[in-house]
Amino acid sequence: MKSSHQATIGAPVSLSGTGVHSGKIVNLHLHPAPAHHGIQFLRTGLPHGRERLIEARFAAVTATELCTVIGDKESGAVATIEHLMSALTGLGVDNVLVEVDGAELPILDGSAAPFVAAIDSVGLVRSKAPRKYLKVLRTVRVERGIASAELRPNARAFRLDVSIDFQNPVIGKQRKVLDLTPDSFRQDVCRARTFGFIGDVEKLWKAGFALGATLENTVAIGDDAVINPEGLRFADEFVRHKMLDAVGDLSLAGFPLLATYKSHCSGHRLNVAVLEELLSDRANYAIVEGGARRESGYAEIGSGIAAPAYAADAR
Repeated sequence: MKSSHQATIGAPVSLSGTGVHSGKIVNLHLHPAPAHHGIQFLRTGLPHGRERLIEARFAAVTATELCTVIGDKESGAVATIEHLMSALTGLGVDNVLVEVDGAELPILDGSAAPFVAAIDSVGLVRSKAPRKYLKVLRTVRVERGIASAELRPNARAFRLDVSIDFQNPVIGKQRKVLDLTPDSFRQDVCRARTFGFIGDVEKLWKAGFALGATLENTVAIGDDAVINPEGLRFADEFVRHKMLDAVGDLSLAGFPLLATYKSHCSGHRLNVAVLEELLSDRANYAIVEGGARRESGYAEIGSGIAAPAYAADAR
C-alpha cells in the first residue's frame, strides 16, 4: 500500500540509553522536519563543540561490520543506525532530524519497538508534498559465498523474503515473507531483538564490540538454548530481526522502495552492497510519484560516489 503524501513526526521526542558496542550512554532527540528534508543526523558532542550533519543515504555509509555506520571518525560518525531507520521506514516517516550526542545510537531493548513507541506517542503529520518512491526496474543481485541479496521489480509494494541458515540448532533454518506496511511492521517485525552467540563474546570484546550487550538488549544463544530467562518473543525471532535490519539498511536508498527484496544469510554488508549495485546504473530504477516516472532530480545516485568500506559480515 502506497501513501501519497510525505510525513514527519508530530512533535519532538527523546530517548536515552547505552550503545550496544560502545557501552556508552547516548541521548537521542527526534525533531519534526519539513517536506523534502529526508532523514538527517545531527551529530553533536564532537571535540571543541563541533557538530556535523549527516544525510542518511547510501553514499554516507563507511562501515557495515556488526552494524551500519554513516559518517567517519575524523569528522563525526553515527553507528548502529539500522533499528531507528527501520522504525522510521516501517511507520512511513519521510522527514526527521535525528540529533544524537554520541557515536552510536542507543540499543534500548535490542529491537525497534522503543523507537516505534516514541514515534507513536507524538503521531505523524502529513504535508501537501507528494511522496516519492524508488521503483526498481531491473533485478540486481550480490553474493558472498552462500549469502545472497537481490532487489526485484515490484510496482505495488515493498516485499521482503528473508531466509537464514545457522548451524546452531537453536536457530537452524528460518524464512519469512511479508509486504511492509505500518501494521505489518508493528505486528511482525519491530519487536524482534538483536542476537548473538555466547561463544563469540570474548572475541567481540577484544575487537571492541558488544561492550554494552546484556540480556536486557540482546538474545544470547548458547550451544543448545536461549540464555535469556524470558525466552523468545517469536519462535522465529532471529529471521524477523534480520528482516528488521534489512528494512533499516535499505532505507538508505533515500526513498521508500517499490521492490521485492530477497535474501539468504544476508547482513548489513550485503544489504548495503545490493543498494550499491542498484544505484550504480540509472537504468535499474526510477523515482516515481503516484506511479508516474520522474526523470528529474536524484538522477545518477551512484555516479561519482566512492564505494563504502565494507568489513566482514556477521551472521
